[in-house]
Order: sequence, then C-alpha cells, then structure tokens
Amino acid sequence: MCSVLTQDGPEVEYLVVDPGSTDDSPQILREFQQRYPGRLILIQEPDKGPADGLNKAFARATGDLFGYLNADDLYLPGCFAAAVRAANWHSGAAAIFADGYKADAEGVVTRHVVSTGFGARRFVYGGSLTLQQSTFYRREAFRAVGGFNLENTTSWDAEILLDMTLRGMQLVHVPGYWSVFRIHAESITGSQRLAEESRSTHERYFKKVMGRSRMPLDRVLAKGVRALNLLREPRATMLRLTDLFRKPRIDISELFRVQ
Repeated sequence: MCSVLTQDGPEVEYLVVDPGSTDDSPQILREFQQRYPGRLILIQEPDKGPADGLNKAFARATGDLFGYLNADDLYLPGCFAAAVRAANWHSGAAAIFADGYKADAEGVVTRHVVSTGFGARRFVYGGSLTLQQSTFYRREAFRAVGGFNLENTTSWDAEILLDMTLRGMQLVHVPGYWSVFRIHAESITGSQRLAEESRSTHERYFKKVMGRSRMPLDRVLAKGVRALNLLREPRATMLRLTDLFRKPRIDISELFRVQ
C-alpha cells in the first residue's frame, strides 16, 4: 500500500479489494483510510476468486490505465509516471509492460525479471514472459475483451494478454524496472499448490491458439523456442547469468516511508 501511496506524477484512483480477510488486514485498511482520507476506496465483499475481485474493482475504476498488485508485491518509485509516459508514447497499445525484480519473503531482492515480447504462438510454446506487477492495461482494451476470466484461478493475467493478442491488439514491452514480485512458500507460485490446474489451463491456452491438443513434437518445439529466447533476449540472458554471481542490491524496506 505504501508503494502505491508514495507514487509521484499521475492522479491515482486506488481501489483495495478485501473479500473477507481473517487476519489483521481489515484493521490495517481502516487505519490507512483514516490516515489518508479519500485516498482509498475499499471493496469489502465476497467474490468468486481473484479474477472476480479484480473485475469488480476495474468495473468501478475511472482511470485511463489499469494496474494491480497482489498482497505481497509492490511498485517501485517512479513506476506510475513511467507507465503514463510509455502509454502516451505507445498510444495504440492495449497494454504496456516493463521489467522488475523478484524478492523472497523477507523482502530481499534475489534477481532481475526481464519481460519479453508477447505473441500468441510464442506464449503457448513457453517463449513469452510478462511481469504482471509491471503491466498496465488501457481501460478500453481491458473492457473490450471482457476483463479477466473468472474461471481462471492461476494465470488470469496471462490469459487477458493472450485474448488481447488474438483480437489483434498491440502489446508493448518497454524498458525499465517498475515493480517487485515477492515469492515465498505460502504464495501460489511458491507453493505450487495449483500446479496441476495451471498445467490444465496452459493446455487450454494451446488449444485456443493452435486449434488442437498439444502433441509430443510440440514439446520438442517448446524446448527450441526457449533455447532461441536466449539469443532473442540477450539482456535477459546476461542478467540471468549475472544474478548467479551477484544479486541486485536493493533494500525494498527502505524505499517507502509514508508519513
């Protein structure tokens, strides 16, 4: 929340979705509302999962660009201003996305995360990576594709980009480090508790794009696509090698001091 409230630049409409937390989240939200009158719009009602909660928020949103964070993640200083500049420069883009960092449960940054270009076939063969936390959707495009798929509980953020691409919309990767993705044993990604559902969802993506089920040859082709990515994305490859020997030096606990 502090990473949102400390952003400079564009006007921000901040909607916070809490479908029924049983920890101290409601109390924290009330405290922030009191400290920052008019800065937070709370949506506290049951929903059918993350995608549904986000759709409810974006249905009420009035801004030109939509972006969201999950509870453990954060925006880096200057993110919003950079996103607006990129959106203005790429005025025809349905979505823009940049790069960021991965951190552990304690907030220690462990490596760079560099997004790639996004294409439908490239995506289903495992050759596209977009950092959700550094992704912003243009309002009209988000609503034109119907928002997030409520039935998708693992990668609704990827599916909406796929849907935009299949409709011929432009997606643009811009340089810059905009966010931090925190991964730990309790997170969906870290725990892999939805791994089987995720595999099933990605098989559905493949059928949506290719019009058929995945065959053994496709798994061989996927390995080739991932290998080609090492050449196609030299900056990402170099940073991945660099991170093996020297971690990024960022203390995210010192970035935000909300008074």
